Amino acid sequence: MEKLPATTGWLWIKQGFGLFRKQAAALSALFISYMFAMLMIGILPFLGQVLPVIMVPVFSMAFMQACLHIDQKKRVFPSLLLTGFRKPVFPKLFILGLLYLAVAVLAVGASALVDDGVFWQLITGQIDGQSDLIPNSNMGGALLLAIAIYIPAAMAFCFAAPLIGWQKMPIGKAIFFSFFAVLRSAKAFTVFAAAWFALSVIGSQVVMLLFGRSELAMMVMLPLSAMLTLVMHCSFYASYRQIFGPPEDDAAKNNPSMLDKQER
Repeated sequence: MEKLPATTGWLWIKQGFGLFRKQAAALSALFISYMFAMLMIGILPFLGQVLPVIMVPVFSMAFMQACLHIDQKKRVFPSLLLTGFRKPVFPKLFILGLLYLAVAVLAVGASALVDDGVFWQLITGQIDGQSDLIPNSNMGGALLLAIAIYIPAAMAFCFAAPLIGWQKMPIGKAIFFSFFAVLRSAKAFTVFAAAWFALSVIGSQVVMLLFGRSELAMMVMLPLSAMLTLVMHCSFYASYRQIFGPPEDDAAKNNPSMLDKQER
């Protein structure tokens, strides 16, 4: 794993748009299938509140595999949503999701040491954004503490799922390699994160300027958010491909030349 220049972060985003453009409709169908699955999980009593978070690594493999199919010039189908549910990777991805949930709870829970739990109450729906508790709390400090705890965890989980799914790594080894892969390419990932933040803000602001705070604006924001989410998955695939090399599944081993072309 070599150190990468900062501009690589923007290159990944360009490659993500390139991958999305090749099979935009198929990726959108996959995303709709994912949203429907999340809806079904969400209606489950109690579990519906935590399972969507736990299942993030499982479902992330569907989008990573879809990007691999595009790289191999193969069609993307909604059935790829089941990629992460196959043995022997599913138990590992599920445990990874449990660890992800535990870290998220730890990060937000730790913030209660700073603002007496106001931030926790806000994100869990116990209070709303207009509560009188917010102006009198140190929510800014609480948010900074939560971010400080969450960022190292995000680095560790960034590539853990595909390393488990494609390279058959144990959970601990995948987390280790993911953390140091991101650390060694910190400049590139800083540009990557900053660029995505800017794109999200600019996109939402343009919609608001054109349509105001109307129902039409919400109708435009939904497909825009879906598209940006899909491009982000494609960009993550591009970053994985550059850092760890093209993934190799059975089809790739039979025809490795299919993976040689990368988006520029």
